[in-house]
Amino acid sequence: MIKLYGVPGWGSTISEVMLTLARIPYQFINVDGFDQPGPQRAQLQKRNPLCQVPTLERENGVIMTETAAIALMVLDQCPDLAPPVGRVERQQFQRLLIWFVANVYPTFTYADYPERWVPDAPEQLKKSCIEYRKSLYLWFDSQLKATPYALGEQLTLLDVYIVVARTWGPRQEWFLANAPKFTAIADKMCQLPELHKVLKANGII
Repeated sequence: MIKLYGVPGWGSTISEVMLTLARIPYQFINVDGFDQPGPQRAQLQKRNPLCQVPTLERENGVIMTETAAIALMVLDQCPDLAPPVGRVERQQFQRLLIWFVANVYPTFTYADYPERWVPDAPEQLKKSCIEYRKSLYLWFDSQLKATPYALGEQLTLLDVYIVVARTWGPRQEWFLANAPKFTAIADKMCQLPELHKVLKANGII
């Protein structure tokens, strides 16, 4: 069985929800506290020198990291979680998936631990990153269909990013006031019975 190393509510939640949607069995291993020296960090670092979550260990021992790469792995087994090859929606799916990871993720890297990067002005960096992230979400929202999912009627792995990210900064109240499509998609995802257990375990519902 796949082993997924993560922390409830963190970025590993995205991979948990993906695997759940695809009905791929996995064992979740909680490494809460991995960002500090200790056994959890040592356990994770053996598999991922960057010590990041999610880190996924496949049955054959192959290590997978990066949620976009894990998404592609999931699609190999469950291709219905992306638009069909050759469709315009497929291109939009690929674009927005990579765009989200490449642009939104770094704002958390710098804002969550600003003292690592600018020890003389951590609060300034944190504030700047959060404001920049808001501008990214506004653009992202403008690209969504939200009828009822990001790309229309078909549920895709892109919707997984949306339902999880809504619980991160700037939080649900901001999304409700500023990103109506993002909010509608997240609400729809929270209503899916097959996701209730994993979303509840990660503090999303």
